[in-house]
Amino acid sequence: MQHLQWFPGHMTAAMRMMEENLKAVDGVMVVLDARAPRASLNSKLDRLFSNKKVLYVLNKTDLVETKDVNRTIAEFKNESKETVAISAMDKRAVDLLYAKLFSLLKDKLERNKEKGVFKPIRFMVAGIPNTGKSTIINALCGGKKAITGDKAGVTKGKQWVRLRELELLDTPGTMPPAFENQTLAKHLAFIGSMNDANIDFNDLAFELLKELKEKYPNLLKSKYGIENTEVETLELFDAICVRRGFLRRGGEYDYDRCAVAIIDDFRKGRIGKIILD
Repeated sequence: MQHLQWFPGHMTAAMRMMEENLKAVDGVMVVLDARAPRASLNSKLDRLFSNKKVLYVLNKTDLVETKDVNRTIAEFKNESKETVAISAMDKRAVDLLYAKLFSLLKDKLERNKEKGVFKPIRFMVAGIPNTGKSTIINALCGGKKAITGDKAGVTKGKQWVRLRELELLDTPGTMPPAFENQTLAKHLAFIGSMNDANIDFNDLAFELLKELKEKYPNLLKSKYGIENTEVETLELFDAICVRRGFLRRGGEYDYDRCAVAIIDDFRKGRIGKIILD
């Protein structure tokens, strides 16, 4: 597969913008994709936010088994990462997140109360592209306040979203400047955090099938009606082409259409509940 690399020019500008606005916020909410929590972490952001209260939000938990979500939370707890797991589509989970934000800044709120001062708490919302930052903001607000989309890079600049007691600073998705770990890079590509236009989808689908047939063979069997996944990945790719009817004239396999379908099936959770990391 091609070497996956983000083009970091505008990422540098986004990091600079966040650094400049840190003084204006009380804490930071880092949104991660529960399917790839390790790949979603950006060490540069961790260092940038080291002097702030940080809440890590595992989003899209509806696409992952509960036991895997709990394992991730336990691992993060051992690393002293304050973490909450939600699906932005679940109102009860969003209410839990709302309460957690205030709990994280309980000491500051109590000090302000003693002084007779009321100030909305301010959180910067950060993370890699397409983890659902803007969707979470909209869910917290109870309406459409931030721009959302199902592809990487929808939020282009900072935007403040104000509630009565809470103010949120939405920021562009920021990726690490380089991907030394290509396994994690692939995971980001699988979940749609990279620009699809820069990726060969045939290669991407091949790599996804290669990983899933090792980790989740039964899900592949169930989704695509395949009896044997213990075959070469290309043979598995061929079998899915046949099962889904992705064939050209003469019976030639239509890998292009099949690749798009496989990636879409994974991203929409139609293959099953999967954690990559």
